[in-house]
Parts: sequence; C-alpha cells; structure tokens
Amino acid sequence: MLNLIKDLNKNFLYFLMLCFVFIASFSFIGINNKSKIETPFFAKNDEKVFADLPQIKDNSPFPIVSAQAVLIVDLNSGVTLYEKDADKKLLPASTTKIVTALVAMEYYPLEKILTVGRVNVEGQKMNLVYGEKISVNNLLYGLLVYSANDAAEVLAQNYLGGRSGFIFAMNAKAKELHLTNSYFLNPSGLDGNKHYSTARDLVRLSWIAMENTLFAKIVATKQKTVRSEDGKIVHKLTNINKLLNEKEGILGVKTGWTEEARENLVTYVDRDQKKILITLMASRDRFGETKELINWVFENYEWKKINYPF
Repeated sequence: MLNLIKDLNKNFLYFLMLCFVFIASFSFIGINNKSKIETPFFAKNDEKVFADLPQIKDNSPFPIVSAQAVLIVDLNSGVTLYEKDADKKLLPASTTKIVTALVAMEYYPLEKILTVGRVNVEGQKMNLVYGEKISVNNLLYGLLVYSANDAAEVLAQNYLGGRSGFIFAMNAKAKELHLTNSYFLNPSGLDGNKHYSTARDLVRLSWIAMENTLFAKIVATKQKTVRSEDGKIVHKLTNINKLLNEKEGILGVKTGWTEEARENLVTYVDRDQKKILITLMASRDRFGETKELINWVFENYEWKKINYPF
C-alpha cells in the first residue's frame, strides 16, 4: 500500500512538471491575455485551430540596434519575435497621438464641427487658424498623417471637461486597455517627466487601434488635403512616416520624435499573410533600423502550421 502511495505521488509530481514545462513554453508571448483582441493561437471549445507558429531558424543572428527599447510581435499567433527592454518606461513623443485618436473617435461624431481656440503649442503643426471651424474627421487626418500638435490640442479643448477632461480620458483609456506602464500628461506627446510609455504598451495599443478601420485607413494615407468647413482654409498633409513609400506591406502606424525622446516608430506590416507589429523607442535611426528588423524577421523566421489542441 505504501509503495502504491509513493508511485501515485511520483506520478502526480511528474504531471505537475509537465504542466510547468507546457506553460513555460509559451512564456515568450508578448501580449497580455486580457486584450480584447482574440488570436487564433488558442483553441476554443476543444476545437482544433490550425495556427502558423513562427519559429526562428537555427543559428540565426540577433539584430543589434541603437533603440533603447524594441518589441516585435507576430499578430496571428501573439508570439514575440524579438524584444529588448520592452518594459522600460520611456518618452513616447507623438506615438501618444494613438491614444488621443482613440479617445477622440470614441467621443466625437466624425462629422462634428469644432472651433479652433487659442492654441499655443510647440513642434509639428498643420497651422490651424484661431476661429477656424473644421470637422473631427479632418482633425484626425491632421493628427495621424501629419502628426499635428495643434490638431491634438483642438480635439482636447473641445472635449467635455476641456483639455484636462480629455487627458483624464486618455489615462482612463490606457487603464481600460491594460497599458500598465503608460501615463499621459498631454494629447500631443510633448516631453514630461511623468509622461511615459513602453514598447510593450505601444504594441498592444497599436494592435487594438488597427482593429478600427478608420484609424487603419488614416495611418496608411500618404497624402491628404483637408479644408475648413467653409472651404476657405486649406491644409495639405503629407505623412511623415517615410516607410509607407519604401517597404512592402507597411500600413502605418505612427512616428514620434522630440530631442529628449529621440526617434520612436510603431510599424504595422502585412506581408504574405503574416502580420507583424514593431515598436522602437529612443532610436538613432528609426526608419533604417525598422527596415533592418523587418528584413531580419522575414529572413530568419519560418511559419509552421501547428494543430491545437494537441
């Protein structure tokens, strides 16, 4: 009887070890499971799911980049392909405008006409004029295509509760989306000691944002001319994301730069039915390094179909 009990205990411990190994094997998945986005990586209701699981080739070299933080995620599986200090809190610069856009889209009807108030803001501007009446839709293009700080401020000024109410809503949205290492002090991304985010949070945020068809359409727009409601004031917008013209499959997402933050870039790639999100923060060459990382992913990973559950 005693031997039987010992055998049972051994079997139970062996079972626990197997469970631990199985769980640990998926510890590299970079996206929090609380996300509203469900990936096909996990089976539902005991049904088999045929997932393309990325696997790095043997003896593949790892990239060396100047960026202080990097995260690359395969969106179809949720698997992290590469990361470097992905949870380090850094200045997000204009990648902040992704949150600004989501809050504005949720609050305003697109056709709503806003009045431009006193806007005293530094950096990139679409040159909105005091008293100008312009639609929310046009302001969103200025915000995301041209990264206009004045567009961000106008969207914030007209919010219920004003600018401070808008910033409160930005942080509430960050909490709702489980951006656990992000906090925002302004709608444009200007530097502040307590204004920060991480590469992991920006990947998660952008993943969710790209599920919004309007957001995805705007960030993939290379050029756009928008006008005031009366048509008298014209704003010509050119996307400052150079990679939209240079690299196959790039559909956005957002640039960011200040002297303190250095160069930030979030990039969405859809190529050969593979969907990849890349975030670089505090880079010396955001466009060049992103191109190198895209090449590295497609040269060093192969996708194999795996059946779940086993």
